[in-house]
Amino acid sequence: QVQLVESGGGLVQAGGSLRLSCAASGRTFSSYTMGWFRQAPGKEREFVAAISWSGGNTYYTDSVKGRFTISRDNAKNTVYLQINSLKPEDTAVYYCAAGRMVLPRHPGEYLYWGQGTQVTVSS
Repeated sequence: QVQLVESGGGLVQAGGSLRLSCAASGRTFSSYTMGWFRQAPGKEREFVAAISWSGGNTYYTDSVKGRFTISRDNAKNTVYLQINSLKPEDTAVYYCAAGRMVLPRHPGEYLYWGQGTQVTVSS
């Protein structure tokens, strides 16, 4: 079992940056694909980015390409999401998740979820 705890969210002005972190428990973190999702009020949970177990492969949804960067440090059992050039439409609760599939993009393909961290972007 893997437990995930996100942090780093907050209130930021449009154009600003944040770095979200997701700390994982357990000794098998490096064997999991990790993903970030977000959910805005009244909307479905949306895939943002994923990174392979080694960190060698990444995948992003089109709306965040060039602004978001996913990375991981297996020695620290942590995955990160660097968010730059924030826009009001990025406002959402951001979740990290762990899965076994190759760069999964659907919530149902992930096994473990964190509790989320709120990102609010003011215009």
